Amino acid sequence: MQEAMQKFGRFLSAMVMPNIGAFIAWGFITALFIPAGWIPNEGLAELVGPMAKWLLPLLIGFTGGEVVNGHRGGVVGAIATAGIIVGTDIPMFMGAMIMGPIGGVAIKKFDEAAQDSIPGGFEMLVNNFSAGIIGGVLACAAYSFVGPIVSSITDGLASAVGAIVSAGLLPLVSILVEPAKILFLNNAINHGVFTPLGMQQAQEVGKSVFFMIESNPGPGLGVLLAYSLFGVGNARGSAPGAVIIHFLGGIHEIYFPYVLMKPTLILAVMAGGVTGVFTLTLLNGGLVAPAAPGSFIAIMAMTAPGAYFANIAAVAAAAGVSFAISSVFIKATAAADAEKEDSLEAAQANMKAMKAASKGQSVEGEKQVAGADIKFIVYACDAGMGSSALGAAALRKKLHKDGYKNITVKNFAIGNIPKDAQIVVSHEKLAERARADSPQAEHIWVKDFTNNNVYDVISERLKGGGVEAPADSGGEEEQAQSLKEGVLLKDNVKVGLKSVSKEEAIKAAGELLFKSGYVEKEYIEGMLARERDISTYIGQGIAIPHGENAVKKHVIKTGLVVMQYPQGVKFSDENTAHLIVGIAGKGDDHLAIIANLATITMEYSEEDLQKAYTTKDPQVLFDMFTKG
Repeated sequence: MQEAMQKFGRFLSAMVMPNIGAFIAWGFITALFIPAGWIPNEGLAELVGPMAKWLLPLLIGFTGGEVVNGHRGGVVGAIATAGIIVGTDIPMFMGAMIMGPIGGVAIKKFDEAAQDSIPGGFEMLVNNFSAGIIGGVLACAAYSFVGPIVSSITDGLASAVGAIVSAGLLPLVSILVEPAKILFLNNAINHGVFTPLGMQQAQEVGKSVFFMIESNPGPGLGVLLAYSLFGVGNARGSAPGAVIIHFLGGIHEIYFPYVLMKPTLILAVMAGGVTGVFTLTLLNGGLVAPAAPGSFIAIMAMTAPGAYFANIAAVAAAAGVSFAISSVFIKATAAADAEKEDSLEAAQANMKAMKAASKGQSVEGEKQVAGADIKFIVYACDAGMGSSALGAAALRKKLHKDGYKNITVKNFAIGNIPKDAQIVVSHEKLAERARADSPQAEHIWVKDFTNNNVYDVISERLKGGGVEAPADSGGEEEQAQSLKEGVLLKDNVKVGLKSVSKEEAIKAAGELLFKSGYVEKEYIEGMLARERDISTYIGQGIAIPHGENAVKKHVIKTGLVVMQYPQGVKFSDENTAHLIVGIAGKGDDHLAIIANLATITMEYSEEDLQKAYTTKDPQVLFDMFTKG
């Protein structure tokens, strides 16, 4: 049970903590500019409502979906969250925490079911429409069903609070109020129940304890102080700032995420709340009017004459009890929290070097994944378009040919690597960026995306983990993909070109892409910049120059050009390219040619390649690159 609660808390934390900055921004704006704020401003105060109703729930919904299925899951999670926002009148933080992960799970299940049946060249079309359709259906379901359920929960909590008050068990009301606050239902309970009761009591006796039940900052203050002293990582680093916003600014919502990521802390705020209300009733405290926002400053301003000691004592007692209980829970799980914290120091401490040599290449790894656990391998490059796609296609083909068809191998741009990637292969010059983007993964760094020993490393790992390929592993070949019409034109296959420098050859390929309407002029400089950063020579006498990530916006449509240099173009002292394939990739349309390139580099005999290098018939090369 405890382990399940910890997992649940970590999942909630993963949804909320990345968005703490947005909560702080909203807290500052609220504390400063609302009518009861420090420097009221009617115009800027207009930001408060939309941020609470739309921005924060959408961020949580997006992050919840992203945790489950990367950026794609985040998009569907945000769409689904929009439905529940529209369907209710209160801020839908709780609804976002429901619909975001549901959206991520839904699109993940679709992707798993459809990944092997999407025809080559249709990946982007299917991806976009599936996300839109699934997200739209979930948004409608959230509007029609989930929203009313959450509203009913809110109404039920308000009724339960009223019943406890009517029964004369006032201190126990915090047992319901504090959890309700954590679910962002504080305003509904405060203004729907306590303010009317408080106004009636204040008219009769000049003050009311009801005004301080929800607005008492003590329970939240205790939690934040405990995190400031005993927390780890981002939670500890951000807690002191949250203390200021919560205690002095009166924005209680700022501490809710800290409780959500460790749900056992609900007990701490409940105990703190009960202690605060008991202290108020014992010492006869109360306010003359609602404290809005619920800051210590506002409480002091609204304190009835003669009630200052009682009110201060109620805040201090609530904070003390909450702090004491929170400290126990936070310290008890500090070791586990530190272990899962993705800090640079942790990554460096856990790094495990794995070096091997093959054909002069080096491979290094960290956080080694057991062979039996390998399910998702990612090739990553700057643009996620050319080199990584080719490397992924080559590895995938080798693994599938040997029977390991349950291992997913995909290519991504650095910056979009999925969070569930287990092994990430990237160029050694991109090592730091790749590691920063996916600290959870084992990293393999190579000098060449295709001419390396990554397959040998993976294969040995699989065998070492007791994973053997099926006996009939070599009996099934992958079906070759056909290139989408218009991506490569026969007129764009040039043979018999005279040798030039690699810069001139790349520029010539770019000029041909430009003249054919595939790219804008700026793309050519991006191709040259890419080559200056990392060589696009892939081995077997083939180079695939393409633009860096910064110029992808200048791609008009997917296009390829093939340029043959019988005498070769020097890409380095050791590497000479005879075929230069210029690539302009729009979305996933170019992946069919990448698959064919993988076949060419792995399976064409040296004799066949020599014919390709010297043929005077463009049709031979056209067929090679379009028909697999």
